[in-house]
Amino acid sequence: MALNHTLQRWMDKSSELNERVTASAVNAFDWLFHKDSLVQSGKTPYTVIHTGDPMSVRHYDLADREIPLADNSVLAVQKKKHAVPLVLVPPLGVTTETFDLMPNRSLVRYMAARGFQTYLIDWGTPERRHASLSMRDYADRMMTEALDAVRAHSGCEEVSLMGWCMGGLQVLIHAGLPDTRNIRAIVTVASPIDMRGGGLIAGVSRIINTPAKFIAHYTDFQLNRFNPESFHAPGWVTALAFKLTDPIGSITTYWDLLLNLWDREFVESHTTTSDYLNHMLAYPIGMVGDMFTKMSLHNQMAKGEFVLSADRVAQFANIQVPMYVFAGAKDVLVAPSTAEHILDVVGSSEKRFEVAPGGHMGVILGSSAQGAVWERAANWLAQRSQAPQSPAPAKSAAKVSRPRARTKTAAADAVTAATPRRRPTARKKAAV
Repeated sequence: MALNHTLQRWMDKSSELNERVTASAVNAFDWLFHKDSLVQSGKTPYTVIHTGDPMSVRHYDLADREIPLADNSVLAVQKKKHAVPLVLVPPLGVTTETFDLMPNRSLVRYMAARGFQTYLIDWGTPERRHASLSMRDYADRMMTEALDAVRAHSGCEEVSLMGWCMGGLQVLIHAGLPDTRNIRAIVTVASPIDMRGGGLIAGVSRIINTPAKFIAHYTDFQLNRFNPESFHAPGWVTALAFKLTDPIGSITTYWDLLLNLWDREFVESHTTTSDYLNHMLAYPIGMVGDMFTKMSLHNQMAKGEFVLSADRVAQFANIQVPMYVFAGAKDVLVAPSTAEHILDVVGSSEKRFEVAPGGHMGVILGSSAQGAVWERAANWLAQRSQAPQSPAPAKSAAKVSRPRARTKTAAADAVTAATPRRRPTARKKAAV
């Protein structure tokens, strides 16, 4: 009897090993010769509602009844739409797949399922002829074009904005302009505003600050005197910068791939993430100049302003709308203290700050982002996305103190999110 049991266990193990070897061979072949079949980014259908140069605007509207989530559960799609549309603003230097990375890790898909009229600003693929584009082009001219298109398409004058990293800064600059109107609420994630704070970006800024001031004081060197097209920064530079934030992890991740080569879902997730990191976009040198001189050297944003030109200045005290600011607990690029300073310079009376799990990318793209950032942001925005009453009763704005919540702090909103249903099995996935 014991012999039969042992023999059965051996046969089961042999069968499982044989299946894994076969699956590993198939996955390895596809990874080497048909890698495109493994990449799962950009799968959510959309409509382009505005086309510019190089910027365009996408609208996402789901026909599905439910969507998959990163924890292997599903979320029912809310058919009734919130009155105020949501505009997602990615940073420059990354592809639009940033917010549609995987079918079960797609911010655009999640927000559309939560009932938001979901739009995405696609900054396009900058070419050498776009090298002179500056922050005024992106945060003022193109952002205005994009939001006008959203308002016309949605039929709602007000919009809410959610931006990651530089996308969050562009949102703040646009909202701080003296003639900006009709913004209902703002969410930023890992957006650096204090270049003397913590994190790698602020550290580099502090290091170059002294020699830069010395050069500016004793020479007539000026970055903006050079032809921008001569300093076109290719996309691989952006990709290298992201990988250098975790050089060991960039190498060991391939060991993880080898160990899990039998798992198709893991291979797809790993390949999709790697493809995303390997296809970053060029950064217009006009933007690099603005970031170097105005953000790094002069630390303008920490002082509550950003000078786009002599006659065009964004003042963050002009921002009076509700603010929700997130930072990554393990973000080596933008430390929580660097992002938190946003709350000190905006004029909003209602503002909240939270530190969520993950690094600079994981806080917005990782598997834990759905619960720690997406869900909390969606709950918070849902309360602030209803149509205004007409006429609106006059009342004084109540000040809300800034909570010092950290990773394990639950969102204070009383909104009840749609309860996801658990799938029968859970699979291991590659983390961002």
